[in-house]
Amino acid sequence: MIRNSTLICDGFAFIEGPRWQRDALWFSDMHDEAVFRVVPGATPERVVPVPQRPSGLGWLPNGDLLIASMLDQKILRYTGSGELTLHADVSAVAERRINDMLVDDAGRAWVGNFGFDLPDGEPVTPGTLARVDPDGSVHPAASDLLFANGMALLNGSETLVVAETFRGCLTAFDIASNAELINRRIWAQLPEGAVPDGICVDAEGAIWVASPTTGSVLRLGEGGLVLDSIETGRQAIACALGGPQGDTLFISSAVATERQACREARTARIDAYRVSVPAPQ
Repeated sequence: MIRNSTLICDGFAFIEGPRWQRDALWFSDMHDEAVFRVVPGATPERVVPVPQRPSGLGWLPNGDLLIASMLDQKILRYTGSGELTLHADVSAVAERRINDMLVDDAGRAWVGNFGFDLPDGEPVTPGTLARVDPDGSVHPAASDLLFANGMALLNGSETLVVAETFRGCLTAFDIASNAELINRRIWAQLPEGAVPDGICVDAEGAIWVASPTTGSVLRLGEGGLVLDSIETGRQAIACALGGPQGDTLFISSAVATERQACREARTARIDAYRVSVPAPQ
């Protein structure tokens, strides 16, 4: 479906990890090596530089921002003082550069990694999802994930859904009382040609999935039924629900992914779309 959109910001290199938090949209410009925030209608603010490339973002219960620093495989903590400190080093679990991240209400960070060196042409190889507990301790959470990407929580935060980009599916796990992931299953297989990148969940338990290969953002129900779709005409990279009423779908898109091309073209952008089902309360 093609529908009206509002431009939130453009002129960036490559935007990942959009999150609505504290009445603003936060995001990583992976190839410009910084985290930004923008209040819709205002100029984006550069929050903090992350020299080893930022990706996933999340907040601890005390309000501190966690940032996945890709190349050095570290989770950094930002308190707002201007200084980044080390929260956790996940290099003992992550096979390659880390990627997206989800921080749950208990302060646990779930961190995916590529599993193989995509830019250098390594063969597709599964990777391990890491769990970082609030004290900074790191644990392997799930293995055999083909390019773990966006993540979402369902069923009152009792179910973790992980986008496996190179399997073209969303994989679900139940989160046990000891934080172990159990009962692995396919939550949804994407339509042929589509692959999942960033994802977000709405109040009805459906999941919006950004698919760069098709330029679309799909609203999927469990089992893979397509409930809605938005065509961007570009590579759809990630999405987040937010806004004052929670019914704005923010979509980051790009026309290239290679680092130097992105830094030269600076065509990454975020557009906003009004949707009928808001974010969970």
